[in-house]
Amino acid sequence: MGKSNKCKAKKQSYISVPSQIITSLSSSSLQSLLLSPKKAHLNSSFFVGHNYSCRRPRVCLSALFLFVLVGLLRLGWNVNTLVLCSQSFGSNAGKVGERDHQVLVTSQLQSPRPLHLESEFWKQPDGMGYRPCLELSAKYRKASEAILNGRSKYLLVVVSGGMNQQRNQIVDAVVIARILGAALVVPVLQVNIIWGDESEFSDIFDLGHFKRVLADDVRILSSLPSTHVMTRPVEEKLTPLHVSPQWIRSRYLKRINKEGVLLLRGLDSRLSKDLPPDLQKLRCKVAFQALRFAPPILELGNKLARRMQSKGPYLALHLRIEKDVWVRTGCLPGLSKEYDEIVHNERRRHPEFLTAKSNLSYHERKLAGLCPLNAFEVTRLLKALGAPRSARIYWAGGQPLGGKAALSPLTREFPHFYNKEGLALPGELEPFANKASFMAAIDYIVSEKSDVFMASHGGNMGHAIQGQRAYAGHKKYITPNKRHMLPYFVNSSLPEAEFNRIIKELHQESLGQPELRSSKAGRDVTKYPVPECMCKRNKTT
Repeated sequence: MGKSNKCKAKKQSYISVPSQIITSLSSSSLQSLLLSPKKAHLNSSFFVGHNYSCRRPRVCLSALFLFVLVGLLRLGWNVNTLVLCSQSFGSNAGKVGERDHQVLVTSQLQSPRPLHLESEFWKQPDGMGYRPCLELSAKYRKASEAILNGRSKYLLVVVSGGMNQQRNQIVDAVVIARILGAALVVPVLQVNIIWGDESEFSDIFDLGHFKRVLADDVRILSSLPSTHVMTRPVEEKLTPLHVSPQWIRSRYLKRINKEGVLLLRGLDSRLSKDLPPDLQKLRCKVAFQALRFAPPILELGNKLARRMQSKGPYLALHLRIEKDVWVRTGCLPGLSKEYDEIVHNERRRHPEFLTAKSNLSYHERKLAGLCPLNAFEVTRLLKALGAPRSARIYWAGGQPLGGKAALSPLTREFPHFYNKEGLALPGELEPFANKASFMAAIDYIVSEKSDVFMASHGGNMGHAIQGQRAYAGHKKYITPNKRHMLPYFVNSSLPEAEFNRIIKELHQESLGQPELRSSKAGRDVTKYPVPECMCKRNKTT
């Protein structure tokens, strides 16, 4: 007995036990955990009934740990919530008690989760070994010397639209300057009449980085040199769609050689998507390497992304459910007759806004996959693809038509729902107030850094992020198969399990896997960088 007391005095161990385990035990079982036996049988192995031997305290502790572990598993608990704290008896005992209390409180707030399903949703696609590969031909490099030393030709460009639309035009402006052998003056961002944003290039993008990355391809100047300031530029406003390098040279080369300065406007989709390999690589270099956001934007965007990452993986959603989107697409939000009438009235006042096929009815557009998904459809799609209720979602986009009510299907099913306004601390967004391009850039950064990305509709931002994520190693990007899946959405007789199975099957090849641009004519290399800008080899260029 003296030996037993000595053993007790030497060391005591503590185990934090979740309250659900305690409440599930009978009073006799609870007593057996809390009360020490009066006598120990010397011939017992390590415990018999409720009698514990103190000859082997570590074995006793192990047995008790296994008992608690079995209880946890039977309740469906995550084993990670079990915390084993062994501390020497003395001054640290009070601290151990505090920790035990914190663990108990935390355990009560957590609920069982099907971990295998969650991990499946966050699983990344097989990149098939593709890596960035921008090695240029000897012919391209040889021509660079004359282009970079030239001092007689200058290209001025005015780009329009939203921030992501402007990005696309800047990419093509660099390529056109290369085709003409001209220096490119930093593109002018046209004031957007819708958002009233008067930002300049250097406000949105890192100008010094832009110049350094393209130093071997095109001369980038902040302004026209003094020798050409008074020159009246040749202005071209009506460049046709999808023109070739040959067309560019035949149309502009003689004129820029004569006048010295060429001014181009409205470059959206003017340059062909199918260019020679070196020019396609230049496109990728501009889009994925040269166009880096300005430091203040990059700093805040990365800060918000880290806040989303702090508690595990997150999904970024680009929701295209603003009023102007419904008006332009010829679709309806599906909220109520009141909101449908708002869209109809706006479309009647401004028929020029309609960009969808005007000969199709709303229902025909919907079934053809030409309409944005509303919040209810996005919710059903995500649930069918296995998104857990605990998923943290970053919402990128403008104010939805219908306000919070338009988002309620999503927020009910996925309560961890954030946007930049909700993540930012007081005052962090103030420097960017009323600057739509800044806000779009922040959305871009947080979305690009997400573990999974999905856009409810196409558009410049979705396409840009798709290419960026592919170039970064084919990070998961869900492309809703709207045309094939929507008939199942309206089939109310379909059981939920069967619906989920069909939706998963329809999206097996739409999760961001490498896809060859050459498999479909007219695809943009900055959206599908394989094979021109990515190849299967270890060396990265």
